Amino acid sequence: MKNKLFYGLQLLSLLAVFLILPEAHAANLAMMKPAVSCDSLKSTDLTEIGGKGSQVNSTSVIKLNNAQWCKVEGTLAPEISFRLLLPADSWNQRYMQVGCGGLCGSITLQPGAAAGCAPLNSNGFAVAATNMGHREEEADWGNDSQKRSDFAWRGQHLTALAAKKLIAAFYQKPAAFAYFNGCSDGGREALMEAQRFPHDFNGIIAGAAAMNFQVQNAMYHAWQVVSNRDKDGNALLTSKDLPLIHQAVLNQCDALDGQKDGLIAAPEACHPNLDVLRCKAGQQDGKCLSNVQLTALKKLYDGPRDAKTGRKLIVGGPQYGSELAWQGVFIPEEKSQPVMSSMISLSSLRYVNFVTNPAPSFTLNELKFDQKTFDELSKLHSLYDATNPDLRAFAKAGGKLIIWHGWADPHISPLNSIAYHNALGKEIGASQRQAFERLYLLPGVYHCSNGEGPSLVDFLTPVMNWVEKGQAPDAVTAWQASPQQKNSFGQPVGADGKLPLKASPMQGGKPPVMERPDMKLETIPSNAASRPVYPYPQYAVWNGKDNVMQAASYVPKTLPVINKHYDWAGSHFYQPYQFSH
Repeated sequence: MKNKLFYGLQLLSLLAVFLILPEAHAANLAMMKPAVSCDSLKSTDLTEIGGKGSQVNSTSVIKLNNAQWCKVEGTLAPEISFRLLLPADSWNQRYMQVGCGGLCGSITLQPGAAAGCAPLNSNGFAVAATNMGHREEEADWGNDSQKRSDFAWRGQHLTALAAKKLIAAFYQKPAAFAYFNGCSDGGREALMEAQRFPHDFNGIIAGAAAMNFQVQNAMYHAWQVVSNRDKDGNALLTSKDLPLIHQAVLNQCDALDGQKDGLIAAPEACHPNLDVLRCKAGQQDGKCLSNVQLTALKKLYDGPRDAKTGRKLIVGGPQYGSELAWQGVFIPEEKSQPVMSSMISLSSLRYVNFVTNPAPSFTLNELKFDQKTFDELSKLHSLYDATNPDLRAFAKAGGKLIIWHGWADPHISPLNSIAYHNALGKEIGASQRQAFERLYLLPGVYHCSNGEGPSLVDFLTPVMNWVEKGQAPDAVTAWQASPQQKNSFGQPVGADGKLPLKASPMQGGKPPVMERPDMKLETIPSNAASRPVYPYPQYAVWNGKDNVMQAASYVPKTLPVINKHYDWAGSHFYQPYQFSH
């Protein structure tokens, strides 16, 4: 009996080794050709995934990035549209799903946070995206409870299942590894996948996540608009004031990270005296702020609070050093111009955030920033939000998670990402968190891309190496983008269904148009400045002697101030909870 048990254990050990070997050599996966025609995918049955009415609508062979692709478009009932691009020349056995920004409503196969990633740039990934169950021109989609669920969680999950089935049919082999890459709401979608469906993806990249969806759109963006209005509804602060404010902050905080370079790498240590901006008696030279402007400025940094208790209603506001990014988001060029924050908050408040929607004519003047409103918004927290820190199932499945955020993000405060990182450590332990999650914060980087700081970064390669080789990431190099490089990755959709070019002034009441190409790959300019980004709470510090333009000249240092707990009305959101459907 002992011998049988011994040999049985030996057999199990050999079998375990055999099963693990393919993962150990995953980086050298064989390139594969399609096993069937692109057109044959039309007959793929998707009803078991999305229900009656789910189907492949069309297939076509296209040329993109100097390569041939099989383009598949389909519907998952009732109205989840998806698009899948399958390499027709050589597939590297990997799949990537791209998240959708804003309130979605369109399919954007635009990757980000993967600048210079060789496996992606060689056209080897199968890639898919979804509109998450509604069309962008459909302003009142939130009146439909099914579409709310499709947006909250169902659209991305079902798209993952459908894409995997189509991949297996096309190559007669399932994807060896699956990755999710999203920013903004796409970051929320990324975390939602890890929390709700831990087996959908092996590696997940969650950028600037709108994880606190309910208060993010309803409270934060609305507050940034109304706090900057006078009694006539005109803006108190306009874009001409931003360089003045930004310089005042830099004068007091730039050197705190050990280098005067126009970037604040340690905003948590920055506590500037904003009163230096106050106009002196009789001063009207445009180089100071009036009392009402200064009051508005302090409100913008601080965020909404309950009038009675003074308790914060959001995790945090924009960080010091982000001022130039406010232009066009919640600060207009001229005092009577609209801003992106107004469009984002109204489209969400009118149709998405409340159990019972207000009238379509609802205005921001009707919104009360108090505990009662917060409690109403909280009723849909378990549907839309992605703040559950219990990722035990994801970790057990072998999943790896990279969270990243720009320190100068004006749309979503990076304090949200820090709060989630800290909640993970509190829930499962710091050492267990270290085994599968990293947080990176990029100085001077705006929302998902652009900014004064190096914003071209590749988090896809590190997460691949972590998943496929077991190599945990440490420093990741970020590169300075050229002025011409614009990326629509994760950017919110405007009221007219167009993507904003960047955080810039809006002309004629509409944001400028940006094209949404499929798979426009990010390249790193030659001779671009670079610096490393270290896992939080470390940040990069110049070594004091070598070329400041090169990443090799920087060393890690721990942030001087780490706020481990953010006390606000939704602190309990960062505890385990039951998801609603």
